[in-house]
Amino acid sequence: MSHDPSRTHAVIDLDEDYPEIREGVQRICADYPGAYWRALDEKEAYPSEFVQAMTDAGYLSALIPEQYGGTGLPLRAAGVILEEVHASGGNASATHAQMYTMGTVLRHGSEAQKRRYLPEIAAGRLRLQAFGVTEPTTGTDTTKLRTRAMRDGDTYVINGQKIWTSRALYSDLMLLLARTTPLEEVRRKTEGLSVFLVDMRTAVGNGMTIRPIKAMINHNTTEVFFDNLRIPADSLIGEEGRGFRYILDGMNAERILVSHESLGDAKWFVRTASKYAGERVVFDRPIGMNQGIQFPIARAYAQTQAAELMLRKAAALFESGRPCGEEANLSKLLSAEAAWEAAEACMQTHGGFAYAREYDIERKWREARVQRTAPISTNLILAYIAEHVLGLPRSY
Repeated sequence: MSHDPSRTHAVIDLDEDYPEIREGVQRICADYPGAYWRALDEKEAYPSEFVQAMTDAGYLSALIPEQYGGTGLPLRAAGVILEEVHASGGNASATHAQMYTMGTVLRHGSEAQKRRYLPEIAAGRLRLQAFGVTEPTTGTDTTKLRTRAMRDGDTYVINGQKIWTSRALYSDLMLLLARTTPLEEVRRKTEGLSVFLVDMRTAVGNGMTIRPIKAMINHNTTEVFFDNLRIPADSLIGEEGRGFRYILDGMNAERILVSHESLGDAKWFVRTASKYAGERVVFDRPIGMNQGIQFPIARAYAQTQAAELMLRKAAALFESGRPCGEEANLSKLLSAEAAWEAAEACMQTHGGFAYAREYDIERKWREARVQRTAPISTNLILAYIAEHVLGLPRSY
C-alpha cells in the first residue's frame, strides 16, 4: 500500500500531555477548594473570582488565534484546561461556553466582527458565555424553534423565548439562533435559521428579559424572553438562513470539550473513592480490602481509561481536520457514562458520609449526572451512532 504524502495524519499522544497547562490550572484551582464551591452552591451564586482568575491567566482565550489576542492553542489543550478544573473538584461550566461559542464567530463571522469582538473577549473585557438555542416547546428538535428574527431596514426584530440559557445574567454577549424564514416556507427544515451575536448590555430592558431557573445544579441557568428586541443588522453571523449549519459546525468541538469535563469528574471520583477506601476502617480492616468496594472503583477506572483513549482520538482527528463526528459523539457518551459510574462508586464507598456536603461528593455527583442529558442526551448519541455509523433506519 503506497503512502499518500497529502494525507494528514492524526497523532495521539499517550503521555500526560500539556503538563505546564495542567500545573498552571491546578495552581489556580488550589485557591478555590471545595469550601469555595460549596458556598456558591448554597447561595446559587456565580464563581466570579474563579472566572476572573482563569481569564487573567489566559485560559479562556485558549482557542482564540494569536492575531486576535488569544493564545491559539489546539482543541486538546483547551480540553485539558477544563479536565483539570473538574479533576480538582471544581466546575468549569461557568467558563466552557466561551470556548465553543467563540468558534462560531471565528469560523463564520466577518473580519470586522472578529476584530471587534475577539480581542475584547481574549482580554476579558467582554464575556461570551450565553448560548441561546433550546426552547421550552422544541427541546433538541432545533429546526422547529419558534424564536423569530425579522429584518426591518438596518435592524432585526426578535420575538420568542429560550430556556436553559446558562450564564445569561453574567454574560455581555449571547450567541442566538433564531428563525428568519418560516418553517413552512423553506425546502428543508434545516434552512431559514440564522445566528446572531447579541449585545446583552443594551438588550436587557429593551426587549430582552432574563429570569433565573432554580435547578438541581448551580449552573446559573435562565430563561430568556424576547419582546420586539431590536438589534443591528450587522449582528448577523455569516449568511442569513445558514445558521443551523454554523451551529452544527461547532458541535464536534463542543462535545470534545465537554467530554474533558466528564473525564476530569471521573478521575476525581476514582481518586477520592480510592483514598477513602484505603483509610476507612470498619470491622478492624480497611474497607478497601473488600471486593465489594474494590470492584466498582476498579471498573470505573477501566471505563475512565477507555473514555480517555476515545477522547484523545477524537481530539487528534479534529486537529488534523479529518471527520470526527463518530469519535466526538462516542467520547461524549463514554466519558459521561464513566463519570456517572465513578460517581456511583464514590457515593457507595463513602456510605452515609457521601451525603454530607463537606465531602463535596453529593455536589459532584449532581453535577456529573447532567452530562448524560446535556448538551446532548445519551439517547440522541445512540441514535446518531445507529443511523450514521451502523446504517440503521433513522429513528426520528
